[in-house]
Amino acid sequence: MPDAAELLRAYDSQLRTHVPERLPDGVTVERDGPLLRYLGLGDRGFVLYRDLEGREGAAVDELIARQVQTFGDRGQSFEWKLHGHDEPADLADRLRAAGFVPEPEETIVVGLVREIAAAPQLPDGVSLRDVTTRADLERIAVLEDEVTGEDHGWLAANHEAELQTDPDALAIVVAEAESTVVCAGWVRFEGGTDFATLWGGATLPAWRSRGIYRATVAYRATLAAERGFRFLQVDASSNSRPILERLGLTAVTTTTPYVWSPPSA
Repeated sequence: MPDAAELLRAYDSQLRTHVPERLPDGVTVERDGPLLRYLGLGDRGFVLYRDLEGREGAAVDELIARQVQTFGDRGQSFEWKLHGHDEPADLADRLRAAGFVPEPEETIVVGLVREIAAAPQLPDGVSLRDVTTRADLERIAVLEDEVTGEDHGWLAANHEAELQTDPDALAIVVAEAESTVVCAGWVRFEGGTDFATLWGGATLPAWRSRGIYRATVAYRATLAAERGFRFLQVDASSNSRPILERLGLTAVTTTTPYVWSPPSA
């Protein structure tokens, strides 16, 4: 098993500025120096990068200001994905000074696909199913709304667009008890890298602590193994991190979404 430093190097070099070969209609990626700026994706834009190429002080403020100007002109919120090992050390302070608000910190965990892939073990009465239809995608959005208390009205359309653009790059699974979706998650197969990435995983409170989320991870890791991917990566919440670490993933850094919103929002 590679150590945490090796896993972080693989994550930084392969994933942080990875752009899918095919993007859904309406989604564009612009480069601004070291940054990749995603437009037209979901309910907010995104700014990603591997590093800021040594920028400090006023040069960082100018880079931040250009992103605020771009998204402000569009009247759109956007997320600056800050990692715990990013430099300069005062980057978080500069983002706050520019009007960004941090959301809850998550932990980047990475593991070997072959050590995580396994036959899913589910409680009685619960089954897993791959889904692609708009009706099922809408059911997942309702689940996410209920679990998080946030509006995921955009989620079904995003998933549908991804599946239509490149159906081989995304797999979506639900865990059901009779007609109720109790957990849902998806895996993106990051073409041209060694990584498959896991997303979602929301589980209804009444169905937690029964191994359902763990089963969806094992199943999605199996799909990644079948496609020849080496690493599995997750932005883990404080709830999912202990489960993922018990399954063999390793914490390599943290990530915090810093979100800027137009004044009207």
